[in-house]
Amino acid sequence: MKIVEQIKVALGTRSYSISIGCGIIEKDNIFHPLQSGDQAMLVTNRTIANLLKDKVLFHLRQSGIKVDQVILSDGEQYKTLNEMELIVSDLLEKKHSRDTTLIALGGGVIGDLTGFSASVYQRGVKFIQIPTTLLSQVDASIGGKTGVNHLLGKNMIGSFWQPSSVIIDINCLRTLPYSELVSGVAEVIKYAIIFDANFFYWLEEKMDDILSLNRDSMSYCIKKCCELKSKLISLDERENNLRALLNFGHTYGHAIEAHSGYGSWLHGEAISVGMVMASRTSELMGYLSSIDYKRILNLLKRTGLPTKGPKNMSAASYLPYMMRDKKVVSGEIRLVLPISIGKAGIYKSIDKNTILTAIKDSQ
Repeated sequence: MKIVEQIKVALGTRSYSISIGCGIIEKDNIFHPLQSGDQAMLVTNRTIANLLKDKVLFHLRQSGIKVDQVILSDGEQYKTLNEMELIVSDLLEKKHSRDTTLIALGGGVIGDLTGFSASVYQRGVKFIQIPTTLLSQVDASIGGKTGVNHLLGKNMIGSFWQPSSVIIDINCLRTLPYSELVSGVAEVIKYAIIFDANFFYWLEEKMDDILSLNRDSMSYCIKKCCELKSKLISLDERENNLRALLNFGHTYGHAIEAHSGYGSWLHGEAISVGMVMASRTSELMGYLSSIDYKRILNLLKRTGLPTKGPKNMSAASYLPYMMRDKKVVSGEIRLVLPISIGKAGIYKSIDKNTILTAIKDSQ
């Protein structure tokens, strides 16, 4: 028997459920709201296609769903308008109408591309998330942020478009390269630093279990992150205030990704360094204690995540990317900074020399 835990993202008429369990993509009627006779398009990448596509297609077709497929290239460097056009072209060629449903099978790149395509195809169709990486299971698949990258900035073209459901099969994590698993843990640690001190202490104790894919620890970890994000999305769907806290480490991290070339650094690796830089900024400003800063640094190191930025990237070269960040208001950088483990705030009017010093200290 496959035990399924349900978490609801409460957004009125756009509410949806997150289903979490082991082996649940093989469960009858898990692909809600799809029903027998419905039309769907499965979107995945070449790597996942070889590992999971046939299993998902089998169970979709067994449920009576008429499903086509489109297989994209694998990697952050392919999160582009060109790849999105491939999805739209396939939908048109295979005569998918406004009542079709797109199904994203993959990590954050596939989820973002599929969601963005769903938001614009015939002015909006339904889509389902089946995240296969830890990063997408705890973060990217929930909340309706979709989009593609631009050469000048990450996720600069996109929309808010909520999924109809999210299906998290923990068994998918067995297909991950170890480096991708570690990358995903960066987002888990992010939640703990900004929202939940007890969760942070739990991670300090259980990190070895998580990295070895212990079933109970991983189930608790994913459920905890989904609960934290679901609550936040329900309060602030379009990132007008509280939801921006989820960008902790991302202003610095996105600069690393854009400068290095998308795909050179895994997203979680860049965010790990970004969290170190943001934490150091907070320490320099007198908010975060040195003890808490060291605990954050030590947990990231223990996980195997990088804590220093690219050697070929000067501190000054971060600033142009940071100025294009979506949190910039009236030409002023705003940063999410931890005040203590379990609590964070959004700050502006930060002296640029402080930012530069924090970057240099993390190089």
